[in-house]
Amino acid sequence: MSSATSPPADPASATSLTSPASAEAAPEASPSRRSRLLDWRVRFGVLALIWGFSFVFIKVGTEGFAPFQVTFGRLLFGTAVLAVAMLIKRERLPRGRRTWLHLTVAAFLLNALPFSLFSYAELTIPSTLAGICNATTPLWGMVLSLVALSEDRPTRVRAAGLGIGFIGVLTVLGAWQGFSGLDVTGTAMALLASFSYAVGWIYVRRTLAGTGASNLSLAGSQVGLATLQLAVVTPLFTSLPSTVEVVPLLAVIALGALGTGYAMLLQYGVVAEVGPTTASMVTYFIPVIATAAGVALLDEQLAWNTPVGAAIVLAGAALTQRRAPSRHPKTTPIAQGTSSAPAAPTPDRHPAART
Repeated sequence: MSSATSPPADPASATSLTSPASAEAAPEASPSRRSRLLDWRVRFGVLALIWGFSFVFIKVGTEGFAPFQVTFGRLLFGTAVLAVAMLIKRERLPRGRRTWLHLTVAAFLLNALPFSLFSYAELTIPSTLAGICNATTPLWGMVLSLVALSEDRPTRVRAAGLGIGFIGVLTVLGAWQGFSGLDVTGTAMALLASFSYAVGWIYVRRTLAGTGASNLSLAGSQVGLATLQLAVVTPLFTSLPSTVEVVPLLAVIALGALGTGYAMLLQYGVVAEVGPTTASMVTYFIPVIATAAGVALLDEQLAWNTPVGAAIVLAGAALTQRRAPSRHPKTTPIAQGTSSAPAAPTPDRHPAART
């Protein structure tokens, strides 16, 4: 579940991309250009819906399967989709033992660990709260930059965004009420999952940039490795269900095939057409959709502090993504392997890291 995603580093596509400035600066768009813009907006909306509904899929999936089984299922079906895409595009697997070691760590931090934590968290907390916790990933990334784990140094505006964001978190959790009625363990797991995304993005930026492999190849391999990790862990802590219910099974299939596989392919197209800056805005729609879906489909209760706190969290997260004006001229192409890819959009800025 973000991925994650997520939302914090700039994603790049498997081929050369146009920078955000050049991608959005054309004064006169041709008819074909306008049709493509309409197309990316449709795909952008579908992407937000899929990732927003992922938290509902997790909740429904845990009604019929153990959390580790839900995670294994989503990774398995996600890997299947990405494997088919790699075969169609004739993508080669990454080369080099060092690259595969880094991918193994990334698979744990960006997929196996956060996906499992969200599944366990939603045993005791609403999907709405899980979706909002997912939106704190940029805040955790900012915290890591403050302790010098990131080369991206904070500014006053971004530091203010961090403070505002955590005020939003306290508002969502109802801190003035002493967190009454809140499952502390489940909430902590969801927040830890978001923290894992932030750590994973920094790790990926530092270790996998410039490998020469495409984003699709790296992401597909990473999700495949996470599947293997869960294949080892799941039998140790779970047993096969005595019965398999149709609805939870469909939820797990949708979670993997759509939320972990197809959504990442959609993201590639959006990033390629309009650049990572615009594409990363999908992060701010996810908690809104997750909240609406949880209330409408699962009859989850929504107190006033949940949407108000979520809005504050998103405002703070947006401020933490503000960058100081660059003193160097922008380059137009973002060549494969030279950007911070495959670290991702928020939540899934790294395409393989989304919830």
